[in-house]
Amino acid sequence: MTTPAFIPYEAEAKLDWLDLTDAFVEGHQRPKAEIADSFLYRGDDTLLNRAAWIDGLGLAVKSATIFPGNQTRGLGAVNGGVSLYADDTGLLEAVVDFHLITKWKTAGDSLLGALRLARPDSKEILIVGAGHVGHSLFEAYSAGFPGARFKVWNRTIAKAEAMAEELGIGVARDLETAVGEADIVTSATMSIEPLIRGDWLQPGQHLDLIGAYRPDMREADDAALQRARVFVDSRDTTFGHIGELKIPLESGAIRREQVLADYYAMDAMRRESDDEITLFKNGGGAHLDLMTSRYVHARWLAT
Repeated sequence: MTTPAFIPYEAEAKLDWLDLTDAFVEGHQRPKAEIADSFLYRGDDTLLNRAAWIDGLGLAVKSATIFPGNQTRGLGAVNGGVSLYADDTGLLEAVVDFHLITKWKTAGDSLLGALRLARPDSKEILIVGAGHVGHSLFEAYSAGFPGARFKVWNRTIAKAEAMAEELGIGVARDLETAVGEADIVTSATMSIEPLIRGDWLQPGQHLDLIGAYRPDMREADDAALQRARVFVDSRDTTFGHIGELKIPLESGAIRREQVLADYYAMDAMRRESDDEITLFKNGGGAHLDLMTSRYVHARWLAT
């Protein structure tokens, strides 16, 4: 029996952002994924298992342990691993670093949305949130929009200044002004109350929303969704699960049919005019973890 590979974080040197978006397109041409999430709890600690099965790509289970107390021990609060299984036999093919898959899945998901929906000549990109995801968004968007100028905004200005100095980009000190000046706004915060207002948006902009993942979380208000043509990566993982859409759908602020397409209708994921506003909700999902893991595994074996 072949020994499963262990693929470390250092494997990202072999990866390419645009190649990953091609892998996402190919993955969504296959039969629709079966997905399932499960949770176990012990006090404040959580084990989350996200599983996906796509005919032709195999199976993946991403296990995440969330231990908030680790921060007092000098350890990361979120850890885990991804197990990748063969499509034909179900044998374990690889164990992949959790943080590698999460980084590339999340930022690659948003990059594909922007490549489909943003104006190709977009030059001004605002990153909202100076955390780990914000850093990976800079990498991904730099690959997809070469020559673009970046600014970062963060509630704690010192964090924005540190990220800006590290990456050689600008600092946005007023969010409303920065949103109004951007061609693309990509937001990755832990906000519950909306940060981005629809009346700030300008014709031709693309808004990429990443941070909200719980039913009580939102980064943009009702007006933003009402003014934009709205798209998601997956209807199944966003409509009933993430506040960004769940809240305005339940209140009647928007209707389900106003969400025009997801990646399983890739041909409909497109901009129709230069002056329309597009909005993309990145909900993630185990099927994207599987597609990312399969792409990483193939690049690891090839090199």
